[in-house]
Amino acid sequence: MNPPDPSRNATPSVILVGVDFGLPHFDAALEELGLLAQTAGYRVADRVTCKRRAPDPALFIGSGKADEIKMLAQSSGAAEILFDQSLSPAQQRNLERHLGMPVNDRTLLILEIFAQRARSHEGKLQVELARLQYLSTRLVRRWSHLERQSGGIGMRGGPGETQIELDRRMIGEAIKRTKERLEKVKKQRATQRRQRERRDTFSISLVGYTNAGKSSLFNGLVKARAYAADQLFATLDTTTRQLYLGEAGRSVSLSDTVGFIRDLPHGLVDAFAATLQEATDADLLLHVVDASNPSHLEQIASVLGVLKDIGADQVPQILVFNKLDAMDPAAVPHLRSDAMELDGASVPRIYVSARTGEGLPELRSLLAGRVMSQAGVLDPNTPGETLSIENVLP
Repeated sequence: MNPPDPSRNATPSVILVGVDFGLPHFDAALEELGLLAQTAGYRVADRVTCKRRAPDPALFIGSGKADEIKMLAQSSGAAEILFDQSLSPAQQRNLERHLGMPVNDRTLLILEIFAQRARSHEGKLQVELARLQYLSTRLVRRWSHLERQSGGIGMRGGPGETQIELDRRMIGEAIKRTKERLEKVKKQRATQRRQRERRDTFSISLVGYTNAGKSSLFNGLVKARAYAADQLFATLDTTTRQLYLGEAGRSVSLSDTVGFIRDLPHGLVDAFAATLQEATDADLLLHVVDASNPSHLEQIASVLGVLKDIGADQVPQILVFNKLDAMDPAAVPHLRSDAMELDGASVPRIYVSARTGEGLPELRSLLAGRVMSQAGVLDPNTPGETLSIENVLP
């Protein structure tokens, strides 16, 4: 009996590539891409960054840098190359030919993670739709059997129809079917929302950058057991529970939604419209922020961009600066609640730790005040001073 091949079950290794075009928010360390790769089950073998004024039309990075990556891949034993930016189908095809190995981008990596994590019927439908929409633009790369088919009885394609035309038509039909099934899910959700409205339910949705601690905060508030982990996109499917607020003397509906990320593929925003509708229809958004992350201001801006894309930018917000326990002691504020200016509006902010429970009673009181304010019991109270994000962002 032959001994087992140790490389057969080994974690596939990848090389990360990022190109600095002089735009803001370039991740010089490729940290987020590395976390995405690890979440998808890859091992990072090496990282490559370079500067360019504009993408190379054929190879995105130019032939010289492509040769360097090829040599690096051969020496490190990497099985795949992952780009932090989106590649065009032609650039992806040309790079694979030049490097002699699979090349993928950030968009496909996120889709792969979503496909691994989706659990509900709706979540799986949404991921499938986004994947089909992505693949529909990649037929020129994925399919090489472009010989002409002969028409005839029993043949799927008509006379002279190329395989790529057939594949494109089949994917188009699959997209249509998936959209129809998702439309039924939207109608079901609309019915559930109308039922909540008839019951006069105050609805709150947790939103925020991925790994900001939304699920941990959700569990801390409602004593639930929603899956929470220190990784990107730990939660994909919306979970809703009742949260009792003693000071308001009533319960509210609290929903945990999928986390956002920089450069979230538009296909995913469109495909997850049904899930994100919870945020659009909410009475209040709890915008959860990882206060310990040095890039938290950029993450806030990314979340605000997605909220605008889905039409939820006008829903009232409370900023919940989470992970107080993980902050640098020198950066911990004296005031645990104040206000911050977002897009010209003063938004209440409160510092909490979902892990230790610090600040959660104060957050409950703030939520109770909002609920009673809407019911006309008292006037809304915006705490503290106002800090403008425009004055803090570099």
